Amino acid sequence: MTTRKYKELVEQRTRQTLVKWSELAEIEEKEIYRFLHNLKGTAGTVGLDKVEKFSGSTLLYFSEDNNRSFTEAEWGDYLYPLLELFEEPETGALPSPEPGTIRQPGDKGQQYEILIIDDDVELVAYLREVLEKQSYYVSVALSAERGLRLFYENKPDLLLLDIVLPDQSGIDVLQQIIGKAKKERIPILIISGEHSNGIRKYAYSLGVMDYITKPLDMELFTVLIKNRFELKREWQESIIVDELTGAFNRKYFNQTMKKLFSDFKRTERTFTLALMDLDYFKQVNDTYGHLLGDEVLQTFAKVVKQSIRMEDTFCRYGGEEFALFMPNTDALSAMLVIERIQQNFAENHFLAKKENFKVTFSCGISEIKDHHQNADKLIEEADKALYTSKHAGRNQTTIYTERLMNGKALSVLNVIIVDDDALIRRMVTNHFTSWEPGFSSELRIKSYSKGPDFLQSDWYSPDEKFIILLDGIMPEMDGLEVLERIRASHPGANVLVIMLTGRNDQRDIIHALQMGADDYVIKPFHLPELLARIERLANRLLF
Repeated sequence: MTTRKYKELVEQRTRQTLVKWSELAEIEEKEIYRFLHNLKGTAGTVGLDKVEKFSGSTLLYFSEDNNRSFTEAEWGDYLYPLLELFEEPETGALPSPEPGTIRQPGDKGQQYEILIIDDDVELVAYLREVLEKQSYYVSVALSAERGLRLFYENKPDLLLLDIVLPDQSGIDVLQQIIGKAKKERIPILIISGEHSNGIRKYAYSLGVMDYITKPLDMELFTVLIKNRFELKREWQESIIVDELTGAFNRKYFNQTMKKLFSDFKRTERTFTLALMDLDYFKQVNDTYGHLLGDEVLQTFAKVVKQSIRMEDTFCRYGGEEFALFMPNTDALSAMLVIERIQQNFAENHFLAKKENFKVTFSCGISEIKDHHQNADKLIEEADKALYTSKHAGRNQTTIYTERLMNGKALSVLNVIIVDDDALIRRMVTNHFTSWEPGFSSELRIKSYSKGPDFLQSDWYSPDEKFIILLDGIMPEMDGLEVLERIRASHPGANVLVIMLTGRNDQRDIIHALQMGADDYVIKPFHLPELLARIERLANRLLF
């Protein structure tokens, strides 16, 4: 999307807001303040310098803390002059990404995830487009509530946070997550129109890495983001222990795997890999909160470390999944160890909201064999055994055998396209028919031309996972109404929704994210890019 297009979107939103307000008897002062605050940051970022300057000077007359209401005659004197500024030519253009930094469809390699928590949809859409051209994956939250959920569920690599949000302040959000962010080494960058030294000092004292004032200088901003990720990579390379649980981290897992594999090829000394995953852990977080979820992870790690030998290596593999290497141990002996750990962990009681509850875990075991050519094969086998345990009822341990490899898929992932455009349906369906996802799952593809046809079909099964590509505008029933009905019955544990929207449907994007959409893709889109987004969401569902 061009800079000119974003300027037009800012103007369109400004005019729509003032027309809407003119039909109301009064407008609360805090609404006017938030409107000017967002407009100031967005206008300057997209090159509307005069609008940015006017919004900043007018903002001084309003406060977010006052309860006063303004009539149109009162607020109009301040705001209607804005409309004339859009008709004047603006100078300056935003920089294009540096040559070679735009990721082409199909590029491989590490892709960092950035979470943006900001309620200014035009700015967020622009930042997302610029950052994704720089090879980053960007998720978006327009409210503090959704932002907190995505932070804990997605575990982003970097967070961009605004101070002024519709449901609570960015400082409140910061206070809730800063401890977790420090432990997980997630850099937090404040982007805000608030220039107060007091707020900036307080944000820094809490632990933010940077405080960037709006409007953004995009050339400096993109260089800063790149710099912070380089620093994060250096952190990760220097650390081998997961701070939250005390287990070794993924880096040390890879080092251990390489060492044991090399030792096996030289001496034929066997070893076993066990992958362990806490059962229904997402429900623990959703029901009792992420602080108690952290307590569960810490307790689990403590139980494992008390139950293993000095030569064993215990790692946090990711999220609530852990790995245990047991040298000189065959699969049957490893199974006895894991079953003892399952018994010991199940004896722990957790207390929250005056309720006592227990947590269990499932496990998959794979023993090194002569046919293993690489570490990925061993991990794949342990993973397949793990998901056999999951689908057999959880709180179980399964040893990998060839029978599992020759059996049916361990889980079912449904990709459903709901779009009235026959070409889109055919194109996406054909593309996914030949897709080979990077996880063990049976893939099923369905498509519907109308929302009612989809909703009336027998599409849902509680034992399966679903990713729904949903067009925003369709005849008979639009995508937002379909989304509302999906979320009324299926809040999101097994069902993720990607909205497909036209370039001008910014209001649809806002509504969709607020109503429970997990992501959005703007038409026209590159199929490899869409595939990458779906595979990322699929990993959220299946792992």
